[in-house]
Amino acid sequence: MKSTRFVLEDYMHFLQVERQLSGNTLVSYRRDLEEYLDFVEEHQFKTMDEVDRIAIVDHLRRLQESGKSARTVSRHISSIRSFHQFLLREKVTAQDPTVHLELPKLEQKLPRVLSMDEVGRLIDRPDRSKPQGVRDHALLEILYGTGMRVSELIGLDMDDIHLSMGFVRVFGKGGKERIIPLGGKAIAACRTYIEEARPVFVAKKKNTDALFVNMRGSRLTRQGCWKLLKGHALEAGIQKQMTPHILRHSFATHLIENGADLRAVQEMLGHADISTTQIYTHVSRSRLKEVYVKFHPRA
Repeated sequence: MKSTRFVLEDYMHFLQVERQLSGNTLVSYRRDLEEYLDFVEEHQFKTMDEVDRIAIVDHLRRLQESGKSARTVSRHISSIRSFHQFLLREKVTAQDPTVHLELPKLEQKLPRVLSMDEVGRLIDRPDRSKPQGVRDHALLEILYGTGMRVSELIGLDMDDIHLSMGFVRVFGKGGKERIIPLGGKAIAACRTYIEEARPVFVAKKKNTDALFVNMRGSRLTRQGCWKLLKGHALEAGIQKQMTPHILRHSFATHLIENGADLRAVQEMLGHADISTTQIYTHVSRSRLKEVYVKFHPRA
């Protein structure tokens, strides 16, 4: 099985270079497949051609019995299936045992969103009399105003944002480029940040192209962005459990609630499949039902 471990490294290189998957996705793939290969070695299969569908189902059953969620098991299946397809394509194996594997049925959880009032309180919370507050205010305006992922936001460079033309260029999953329009408030906040606050930070490190930087002038990290988001939410009195995607979910939900075209929302979010975007129509209906039950006298 040592050769298969080498093939795993080839596969990870393929995912990184050819598929251009994000660092977090690569970590998940590697963890899933190392666990899978541990199982294969434990059962003393001499080659990957000896692994059949029954063995893989047994591995997945063990994952379920260990307490893994249906979503996690589904991700394992995707990782294993993609790996076996790679082995077949590279002629390491002569057959693919994952052909007839079925994904477990996933419970559809509606994404958590903020109300428009909560969004307003969150965005207005940073103290704009200080450079850090000016930066945070611009960051929150951009996150809510574009619906981009936190990982996409921290990856923005100065030449990705075009304030005079009112758009930002984003590189999403797989390095796919998309253009997202910017609203007036996001443009104003970002212009103030670039002109007044960012120079204060980058004075300490003048060779950075990053749009959003930390106090040391280096590119803001995902952890740093997440920390400031939670901090401002707490100070704004928002009781809901915050998630890294909460402003992205709120962006999409509020657009659809106000009549935006689903295809346009899909394009701005960078979803490859519109079925992924359709979850926000369910969120909108759910919120309408909550309003009805709360306010209708005979609900």
